[in-house]
Amino acid sequence: MNTVQEIEKAITQLSKDDLMVLMEWFEEFEAKMWDKQFEEDVQSGKLEKIANKAIADFRAGKCKEL
Repeated sequence: MNTVQEIEKAITQLSKDDLMVLMEWFEEFEAKMWDKQFEEDVQSGKLEKIANKAIADFRAGKCKEL
């Protein structure tokens, strides 16, 4: 059995309370990973084209308030 399968099996054996604790922890973990990846993408310039397009669209009046 590989590690992922072992983790999946262990999760199915958790109590409801422990599962909720794990889910909350994982949500925070995933958010931190997303934030880190987003920051890396910003720093590397991967989002530059999208940002410039959004700014150009805004300046051209192609945006509306939500």
